Amino acid sequence: MEFRNLDEFWGFYMGQHSKSSTRRWHFAGTLCALLCFLFAALTGRLWLMMFCPLFGYGMAWYSHLFVELNTPATFGHPLWSLFCDFKMFGLMLTGRLDREIKRLGKRPLTN
Repeated sequence: MEFRNLDEFWGFYMGQHSKSSTRRWHFAGTLCALLCFLFAALTGRLWLMMFCPLFGYGMAWYSHLFVELNTPATFGHPLWSLFCDFKMFGLMLTGRLDREIKRLGKRPLTN
């Protein structure tokens, strides 16, 4: 699929994350990746940063393959997917994701 801008892609991205458990796996993966990055930076063990993508993408891709049953958007749009993952993480962290889902006209599926 082709998208003209990040806002257009955002609607598609959220459609690829319709199940709440998919979004929770993404949240956990992003949180683990950020904590790994922070730990590595603060302790000077920069080699640990190589695990950041393993945590983030590993948990996210698991959710797409075994929960959502679709192909990760990362495969076709890696940078936009990364930006949207951080946006979804921030919205979840601040409790505003449900409002955003309603704004987009998407109905999230519960598990």
